[in-house]
Amino acid sequence: MTTKPIISVHGLTKTFGSFTAVDAISFDVAPGEIFGFLGANGAGKTTAMKMLCGLLSPTSGQARVAGFDLSTQTEDVKRRIGYMSQKFSLYEDLTVAENIQFYGGIYGLTLAEIKHKSIALATELGLTLEMNKLVRSLPLGWKQKIAFSVALLHDPAIVFLDEPTGGVDPVTRRQFWDLIYAAAHRGVTLFVTTHYMDEAEYCHRVSIMVDGAIKALDTPHALRKQFGVASMDEVFTLLARGAQRSAD
Repeated sequence: MTTKPIISVHGLTKTFGSFTAVDAISFDVAPGEIFGFLGANGAGKTTAMKMLCGLLSPTSGQARVAGFDLSTQTEDVKRRIGYMSQKFSLYEDLTVAENIQFYGGIYGLTLAEIKHKSIALATELGLTLEMNKLVRSLPLGWKQKIAFSVALLHDPAIVFLDEPTGGVDPVTRRQFWDLIYAAAHRGVTLFVTTHYMDEAEYCHRVSIMVDGAIKALDTPHALRKQFGVASMDEVFTLLARGAQRSAD
């Protein structure tokens, strides 16, 4: 039996005046899939992700996210997704517990649900003693793990991860990916952008954007075989080398 895609994109386009940032991209993502969404600066991946999160309106094309039409059911989409960014995910002048309470309230959780999830999160991450510490006092790796867990507080169908491991050491990055795999095992779909090509190898499938268009989409193994190279870094370099743009 064929599984219905949880993200389905057909001809999605975004223009700003005469500039086409995203050029008629099409792809499907399956439930529980770890989908790598790659592209050099200027490729259009950030614009595409903002559209899929309901933050930007498409110029043309169609997309369904978590079962909802992106053009007409944007608020329904937002309620069914989580989002984590490298640049901003937690309030550093609040404690870990206060961040959880704040985001839990935004996501519409009850006080009882927030309390239950706070205890579960603290136990899972080994953070029981750090719950009342200010976020700014924690190492970056811990902040990112907490931010990811907070993005999952409301049990979203999809979590969008925008370069979540930027600046994190290799050991912590590997631990972060263990959390991603655990979420996927529970049926959560992970939509990931990253500049680390070793992380592309961890994805079930990978798409690579160049100048607003998707130039390759397949499993890492299939892409390496298709381009006759030994690593995703080499695949990415071959495709990005022909890019004309220089800024996203």
